[in-house]
Amino acid sequence: MRAVLAPEMDCRRVLGRVWSGWRRGLAVSTAPEDAGFGIEARHQRQPRGSRLRSGPLGDQPFPGLLPKNLSREELVDALRAAVVDRKGPLVTLNKPQGLPVTGKSGELTLLSVLPELSQSLGLGEQELQVVRASGKESSGLVLLSSCPQTASRLQKFFIHSQRAQRPTATYCAVTNGIPTASEGKIQAALKLEHIDGVNLTVPVKAPSRKDILEGVKKTLSHFRVVATGSGCALVQLQPLTVFSSQLQVHMVLQLCPVLGDHTYSARVGTVLGQRFLLPAESTKPQRQALDEALLRRLHLTPSQAAQLPLHLHLHRLLLPGTRARDTPIELLAPLPPYFSRTLQCLGLHLH
Repeated sequence: MRAVLAPEMDCRRVLGRVWSGWRRGLAVSTAPEDAGFGIEARHQRQPRGSRLRSGPLGDQPFPGLLPKNLSREELVDALRAAVVDRKGPLVTLNKPQGLPVTGKSGELTLLSVLPELSQSLGLGEQELQVVRASGKESSGLVLLSSCPQTASRLQKFFIHSQRAQRPTATYCAVTNGIPTASEGKIQAALKLEHIDGVNLTVPVKAPSRKDILEGVKKTLSHFRVVATGSGCALVQLQPLTVFSSQLQVHMVLQLCPVLGDHTYSARVGTVLGQRFLLPAESTKPQRQALDEALLRRLHLTPSQAAQLPLHLHLHRLLLPGTRARDTPIELLAPLPPYFSRTLQCLGLHLH
């Protein structure tokens, strides 16, 4: 019979080997003590097909996206190819943009194919579960575990870090517009509101106690501008709270929507070159409008720009060390090919 790593003692025993193995691994490095924004682009391993090319983009303007209408088998194959690290019960994926983690019954999601992915990775009866993941519209790290005790320990670590306001996730974003400040905090009360048949995240000014009880949440993110060029910015974002579309809405509040944000960018209006916020409740989602100069820099036609993917990538994730006082372990996911190409077109560099 196949030995199954299910008992709690077996999971605990393997954790020490997992952490020490990661410290020796190539895909993961130990993080600095301040757990700040430092990311070394030269240490990233780019996936196959990510080599950058200059000039017009032709019929495939956004390399690295999942093809439409994938079968379950094709999605499992794509996810297996997206594995960036595997140690003990933990599996790390670099999720493609546009793939939902969860969804309605019958929808093709990451969660719906975890049984097949577990079998494909040779885990037998040890079915994977999601520990941490980037959202549907964003790309980047997904942490999976085949051991419930390991998953529980990591989830407690993330919850404790959030309460202590210690960021564990770092996103990279390209913004249409340059934030006024080079770094800082973005604080906003947010709520979900059903508008024209769609659930949208809406800011709430001066929320009352009743608002908080009814689902309004005070949210907080750190940001730092890494590079600027052509009226755009490469920004690193660290959410300290969790709310639907938090980072997208936070950047809209800075008048710098994320490139490829076709849901919230319309809330930023422009008159005589000056940007301002439009009322969130009355502004319907629409395709992001980019000026002609930016389209030329990106080598995109207006019809291609209407399909521009969201440039928001969960690039780095911190995990606890073997012991409480150990330096956190750092997971890295390379940027998608279309994201890297956008940086090249705009002359932006991830230092």
